[in-house]
Amino acid sequence: MFRIRTFFCCLLAILAVGCRAQSTAVDAQLTRRIEILVRSQFPVPPGYTVSVGERSKSAFAGYDDVPVSFERGKNKSTAKFLLSADSKTLVRLEKFDLSKDPAEAVSYANRPLRGNPAAKVVVVNFDDLECPYCAKMHTELFPGLLDRYKGLVRVVYKDYPLVEIHPWAMHAAIDSNCLADQSGTAYWNYVDYLHANGAEVNGTKRDPEAAKTTLDRLAREEGQRSKLDAAKLSTCLTKQDEAPVRSSMKEGETLGVDGTPMLFINGERIGGAVPPGVIQAAVDRALLGVGIQPPPPPPAQAQPAVPATQGKEAAPVKN
Repeated sequence: MFRIRTFFCCLLAILAVGCRAQSTAVDAQLTRRIEILVRSQFPVPPGYTVSVGERSKSAFAGYDDVPVSFERGKNKSTAKFLLSADSKTLVRLEKFDLSKDPAEAVSYANRPLRGNPAAKVVVVNFDDLECPYCAKMHTELFPGLLDRYKGLVRVVYKDYPLVEIHPWAMHAAIDSNCLADQSGTAYWNYVDYLHANGAEVNGTKRDPEAAKTTLDRLAREEGQRSKLDAAKLSTCLTKQDEAPVRSSMKEGETLGVDGTPMLFINGERIGGAVPPGVIQAAVDRALLGVGIQPPPPPPAQAQPAVPATQGKEAAPVKN
C-alpha cells in the first residue's frame, strides 16, 4: 500500500481569531508542473493519480498551502506543500511533535517481556513468526542482547504478521497470544520454538492448513508443559480472534512499520535484520539518553597467528 506522509510546517505566530483563509485555484499549467515535480521526487507507483488542490493562505509568510493528493482505488493520502507567492518555488517540510517522549510512542502494556521489568531502555520488536529475517533477529536478541546489557534493557514483541506473503503468520500470532493470556513464559517458549523450527511448521508439502494444525498442536503441548488452563486455551485457539493482532498491525502502520523485523529502541526505529552492532549502538544511545553509561564493548578476540606461507603462492623448487 502506497503511503505518503503529510508534510507541513508550523510557524510560531498567532493568527487573528475569526480570520478565514482565501482559497485560490491553481492554474492548469502550474498544476501540471507540480505534478511532474512530485512524481519525479516521490516514488509514485504507476496507476496513482496526482491531484493538486486549491492554494490557501499559509501561516508561513510568503507562501501558500497547497494540498497534493495521491489516489488509486480506495487508497488515498494527501501531503501539504508550500507554494511561494510568485508560484516559482514549491517547498516540502515535515512537522514533528517534540512534546512527547519517543520512547512512549509504542504501546506495550500487558505484553510479555524479557529482561528487567524496571529497565529504562525498552526494545519493542514488531515480529512475524513466519518471517525468516525475524527468526534471524530473534537469535541476535536472545540471549545475546540480554547477556550484554544485564538488567539494563527489556524486550517486548508486538504482532505484525505479513499476511499477504505468510499464510500461517496470523494464526501463529493468535496462538501465541492465547498462551500469553495465561503465561508470559509459555508465550516466549512458543515464540522461541517457532522461530527456531519454522521448517517443521511448513512441513514437506507447505500446506497452510496443515501448518495451522501444527501450530495449534504445539500451542497445546506448551500449555501442558506450562500447566495452563487447557479448556481456556482450547477455546482461545478455536476462536482465532484476529482483533488484537489487527490492532497491533494498525499501530505499526501509524509508526511507519512496512516490514519485519522492525525495532523501536526507546522510540528509535531500526528496520530489517541488521547486524548486532547496529542494535547495540542504538541501545548504547538510548542508555546515554537516560543517563546510564553503557557497558564497555567486549574485548576483541585475538586472531590466530597466520603461518608465513599461508595465503602466499609457493616458491618454485630449484633443481
